[in-house]
Amino acid sequence: MTLRLSGVTYRYAGARRNALDGVDLELAPGSVIGVVGPNEAGKSTLCLVASGLAPVVVAGSLGGSVTIDGRETVTMRPHELAQRCGILLQRPEAQLSGTAATVFEELAFGPRNLGLPLLSVVERVEASLATLDIAALADRDPTRLSGGQAQLVALAAILALRPAYLILDEPTSQLDPQGTRLVGDALRRLAAENRSAILVVEHKTALLDRLADRVVLIDEGRIVRGGPTVEVLDDPALAGHGVEPPPRVRVQAALAAAGLDDIGVTDQLLAELAS
Repeated sequence: MTLRLSGVTYRYAGARRNALDGVDLELAPGSVIGVVGPNEAGKSTLCLVASGLAPVVVAGSLGGSVTIDGRETVTMRPHELAQRCGILLQRPEAQLSGTAATVFEELAFGPRNLGLPLLSVVERVEASLATLDIAALADRDPTRLSGGQAQLVALAAILALRPAYLILDEPTSQLDPQGTRLVGDALRRLAAENRSAILVVEHKTALLDRLADRVVLIDEGRIVRGGPTVEVLDDPALAGHGVEPPPRVRVQAALAAAGLDDIGVTDQLLAELAS
């Protein structure tokens, strides 16, 4: 079972050109695919289309095929999509329900709407809080959170629905390095232990360097490079597309420029230098 995009084009209503153009992508259980690219390259649109929000919720013209477990997303209702594919947008506060008095109730909102038994709802909420280490926020007012806290709560609310596929658009943009590592570790566990399939758009290539199995580079709506994470993130051409290489690559380049590339620096030391 997979999430698959085949020859996908997408044009927003009223736009003069395609935001996506001929995109092929496959997301299988247990895999993590990172997406990089310059601003306005089509990364957020890719998330909307892959999750089925576009064109089911976001108006536009879709070409090609987008399927989740063999079903075309355009034939699925929003609640069906939500159970199979969770999406975190760049503005997490916009995804909060606005009806919950506490973070605990916010995380329970989705599972309750699925009609789950109360004990199952509580178990899912507590598991999501634990996964992201935010149990201390359970009694907080969701409208009085910092940007980083709101980002973690919005992600936890998605995890409480336990979708097979996660589409994450800049999930750590408002988090400090510690929070970024926490999210990266949690996502890695979800992929390895729960066989979750994860598509993550990130400017923080250091996170993708640790997390993703594969990385694709998108520019002007097209996937122009794709492959194993190390191959793509080590490619010198990445900078030409407005993507900063991960610290590991920058450290290696600096050592080479100083004539020290033959001193036997280990991967572990490079990781420590880059952290």
